Amino acid sequence: MASPKFRTDFDPAYGRAVELAPGVERLTAPNKSAFTFHGTNTYIVGKNNVAVIDPGPLIDDHFEAIMRAVKGRSVTHIIITHTHVDHSPLAARLKEQTGASSWGEGPHRAARDLHIGETNVLDASGDKDFVPDHAVTHGQVIEGDGWALETLLTPGHTMNHACFALVGTPYMFSGDHVMGWATSIVAPPDGAMSDYMASLEIMIGRDESVYFPGHGGRLEKAREFSRALRAHRKMRETAILSRIRKGDRTIPQIVAVIYKETDPRLHGAAGLSVLAHIEDLMAKGFISGNGPASITGQYWPA
Repeated sequence: MASPKFRTDFDPAYGRAVELAPGVERLTAPNKSAFTFHGTNTYIVGKNNVAVIDPGPLIDDHFEAIMRAVKGRSVTHIIITHTHVDHSPLAARLKEQTGASSWGEGPHRAARDLHIGETNVLDASGDKDFVPDHAVTHGQVIEGDGWALETLLTPGHTMNHACFALVGTPYMFSGDHVMGWATSIVAPPDGAMSDYMASLEIMIGRDESVYFPGHGGRLEKAREFSRALRAHRKMRETAILSRIRKGDRTIPQIVAVIYKETDPRLHGAAGLSVLAHIEDLMAKGFISGNGPASITGQYWPA
């Protein structure tokens, strides 16, 4: 299967709600970067009494745009796909303003303990303050006024990542698990490649054909894209294993070869994805070693 065809054509329409489908609107926060594309997407679901999915980062202009978009309506639910600082921090302010309850898998946490001498290089990217009023479980349906969202727990990008399927439609709010503009970062210790791949299988097994992701535009033919994404990840795994067997002993060496076409600004994130693959390969027995010391010593990114 071919690698996924990423789409980078996207109009963020900052400050304005864009209707994507009946009862679904998108606002994009003005936090453009190499990691967030044009910015983080916030979604409004419903007509009179609505849910806001991923209110976004602490940016006043974005909060004001949300409040303009929901003017004359009641916000009853605030739903969080995961607790990175570009997705969940505005939930507290929105809750204070509207009285809505918050829903999410749980607080931010790592996929594993730190190894001796290891530091979490993405520690500042986690929103440690968010704790949902309602902790959701896999398969749980969140019901609102004229809409219902089925919860899919999809750890991998973060341990508390969740996607939400709009019941009775072909639509899925896929957060950062599957996006059309780029692959999702899987960065230990916050995330784990084994979890990510298992979660991807959940998505592939679903019927939803259109994803509304955390960054970038709507993703059509989403199941086919997800299958191509799975093949892409397996191709990366094979390439990493090949480089190790050829003698590469540091992550920068591996990144320099297999990510040579990638924006250099993303090489640090690519290195963390390589680490995630290495941890998974070790767990599956494809790489021999003395446990965590092999990761933090030979394979820890510079």
